[in-house]
Amino acid sequence: MLADSYHSDLVDRIKANDFTYRAGRLTIHLAREFGFCYGVDRAVDYAYQTRKRFPDRTVFLTGEIIHNPHVNEQLRAMGIRFLSDDTGALPGLGPDDIVILPAFGVTVALLERLQDRGCTLIDTTCGSVLNVWKNVRRYAEGGYTSIIHGKVWHEETQATASQAVRYGGRYLVVLDHGETSQVCGYIRHGGNGAAFMKPFAGAASPGFDPDRDLQRIGLANQTTMLMTESLEIGERLKAAMADRYGESALAERFEAFDTICSATQDRQDAVVVLLRDKPVDVMIVIGGYNSSNTCNLARICAATRPTFHIADPECLVSADAIRHRPVGAKAEVTTTGWLPGSAAVAIGLTSGASTPDNLVGAAIATLAKLCEGESS
Repeated sequence: MLADSYHSDLVDRIKANDFTYRAGRLTIHLAREFGFCYGVDRAVDYAYQTRKRFPDRTVFLTGEIIHNPHVNEQLRAMGIRFLSDDTGALPGLGPDDIVILPAFGVTVALLERLQDRGCTLIDTTCGSVLNVWKNVRRYAEGGYTSIIHGKVWHEETQATASQAVRYGGRYLVVLDHGETSQVCGYIRHGGNGAAFMKPFAGAASPGFDPDRDLQRIGLANQTTMLMTESLEIGERLKAAMADRYGESALAERFEAFDTICSATQDRQDAVVVLLRDKPVDVMIVIGGYNSSNTCNLARICAATRPTFHIADPECLVSADAIRHRPVGAKAEVTTTGWLPGSAAVAIGLTSGASTPDNLVGAAIATLAKLCEGESS
């Protein structure tokens, strides 16, 4: 069923042809690592298996199993209900119900509520996420505050933060270098704790006191963040702690572990190599707009090439118009004149870890049609 739903013969042929596709004036260079990662493939596989094993039972997902609208709609079509579609309390769940936990994991509070209801739980939490939780637990038990580089609204970051609290620890979520600068400044110089906390409302553990809770810190991260940014944030926090307490105190004041998942890193590395080695005119990144790893692939590409992050092949409206979400924007826009004219054009293409091959293949076929070429 998975192969029928998500496989692409065209993508297989392109991989066999040195990840290159040509059709008339069009050349497409495909990144050598793209699309479904192991954790996503496993999560979707578990969902399909669950539906097949319990054909007469009500099967729920706590929310999107991965951040890809196409995949989630497929699961809805199979009769799997999404708890996130219901705005009220858990809808009468009990021992006869099956609940699938997504690849991002769930918060401790939600897990405990589901366990209290006696539901059968199918846990698809990615191993890379579990590795972050292990480190957050270590920080909590060692008296360190977890500084989590992530998006506070993202399911994975919320789950990771709840793990810190579960083991008696504290956390603070930082999104980017700007928020990291505020944390580093307070570590170095102190200040007004209440004023410091205002930008972090909702991004810190209950009762967070920067004077107390920034004395010993450990770096964690949402696994799909930009690897280079996470490493830079870690180094900046380490330098701030050294300035405040001295280099000799770092062993007792600061800890960090690189927990960006290998699939995320592989896809980021592959697109860097593509941009370096291939003469591409335009980059297309395919994946859900709420997919963190896909958005970060677009960020990398946009630094050097015109880049269009599209949710699915239908966003390729015509040779003149494309629907996409610009890097850093919150809404989809339509851009005209995006595809170079009649001359030869080289397009680089990659996709996020939650994008199946069939969508990549469909996008390539659409691009070929828009350029009116014959495949070769």
